[in-house]
Amino acid sequence: MAKGGEERDGVSLTNLDQQLFEGAGATKRELVDYLDAVSERMVPQLRDRPLTVMRVLRGQKPFMQKNLPKYTPDWVRTATVWAETSQREVSYALCNDRRTLVWFANQRAIEYHPALVRAADWTHPTHLILDIDPPAEDGFASAVGAAKLVRRALADSGLAGVVKTSGAKGLHIFVPIDDSASIEDVAGATRALAARAERLDPDLATTAFIREDRGGKVFIDSTRAGGATVVSVYSPRLRPGVPVSFPLGWDDLDSVAPADFTVHTAVGLLSARDPWAESMPAPQRLPAELIDEGRTIPIARVQAMHEGKRRRRAQAQNAELTE
Repeated sequence: MAKGGEERDGVSLTNLDQQLFEGAGATKRELVDYLDAVSERMVPQLRDRPLTVMRVLRGQKPFMQKNLPKYTPDWVRTATVWAETSQREVSYALCNDRRTLVWFANQRAIEYHPALVRAADWTHPTHLILDIDPPAEDGFASAVGAAKLVRRALADSGLAGVVKTSGAKGLHIFVPIDDSASIEDVAGATRALAARAERLDPDLATTAFIREDRGGKVFIDSTRAGGATVVSVYSPRLRPGVPVSFPLGWDDLDSVAPADFTVHTAVGLLSARDPWAESMPAPQRLPAELIDEGRTIPIARVQAMHEGKRRRRAQAQNAELTE
């Protein structure tokens, strides 16, 4: 176990016995030890991908960090990208080794959200991802049902994927893809798969982006595409008990709960295995007809933005009529 003043892989560790955050039920020491223990499994999932982390410092609210601070060691590899939104260059970390992961842990970086692309190729996502989001914290069973719909939709399209807990209340399905499809093609195929899954059981699942339109159904989120990030497998989450995003077998979905996998329990459950790497299929080519179908489906965020504006105009007009 880590001790105060310890150096691990050349990284000085500090304040190890402090609580991570209120309600965490874990110390910084336990975060460092967990991430170090899973580093051989986790680093390959982060390697060469621009990384966003969620940090929490004592007495402060959690914050998302994309741009590396000036005090970052010079041995941390980086990728510099021009951000149109903020009109500045952003220096992302590339967490390519155990040393960098341990340094992040010592910085109280709890969540690890890599990009879906590698820094050397920003135009081709390596995975298609569907995020299964149940309407309630205790809705994991319904999320499992929706994930099975997605699996059926994938199989009907000649594709295969793997599943993990999100570390929160839902599930993530990853489909490894080859580099034949553009970002736009992958985004379209993701929308098409979500729509196909919804059609299999519209009483259970929905693709409605606006929360008020979901009617208590499980949201199959098709927006994790392009420049999006998704929390890495094995990453802790900034939630009570510090759960982690954990790989599952499809046959295990009905017998587990997200709270089973935490910084305290995950390493023992893994033993010497890396089930995520072991179960990941080889990269697959997206069917052209799936991409074509996706092109006919509006982009959820854009559609929601226009619908929100329409509803606000309608509300304003109704208010004027009732005055």
